[in-house]
Amino acid sequence: MKLVFGLGNPGRRYAGTRHNVGFQVLEELARRHAGGPPRTRDHAEVVDVQIGSEKTLLIAPVTWMNHSGQAVAAFVNFYRPDPDDFVVICDDMNLPDGRIRWRAGGSAGGQNGLKDIIRRLGHSDFPRLRIGIGRPPGRMTATDWVLGRFPDAQRPQVEQTIARAADSVEHWIHHDLSSVMNQYNRDPDGG
Repeated sequence: MKLVFGLGNPGRRYAGTRHNVGFQVLEELARRHAGGPPRTRDHAEVVDVQIGSEKTLLIAPVTWMNHSGQAVAAFVNFYRPDPDDFVVICDDMNLPDGRIRWRAGGSAGGQNGLKDIIRRLGHSDFPRLRIGIGRPPGRMTATDWVLGRFPDAQRPQVEQTIARAADSVEHWIHHDLSSVMNQYNRDPDGG
């Protein structure tokens, strides 16, 4: 079984914000694989899907981004997956818009949801899929940027990025981390 955690903030107020791209990838995967309505469990909304031959839980922590580790730790401690059998999906201001990057582990890179997960798990050796949201312009604060919505003109690119991220999760489920990194860490335009 695979566990796919998508990070974001709960509630309609935050729907469609840059910080919630992890939730958007889960929504796309649930749509593609006929996931039913979410059920609430262990501080998260959970949708069960079958991706190929693999039972997969799509898990959206509802504890706010900065406390995502509470839900992630609850599921990891209950299911005891191998480190390569779960992934955390989150936004990343250090990546340009439209880029996705898989990593086997490492630091939180300033992402507070990852920081809390690392703190609660006691290690950083788990796969993560980072989705680029770019840097805030001018003097805009990081908080205002991540809690802001994508402009309408950017929606087609965002939808394409979400679809590509969902494709990469499916690839990871059917293959392995090394394979997904080789195929999806490239610039989608070939660079």
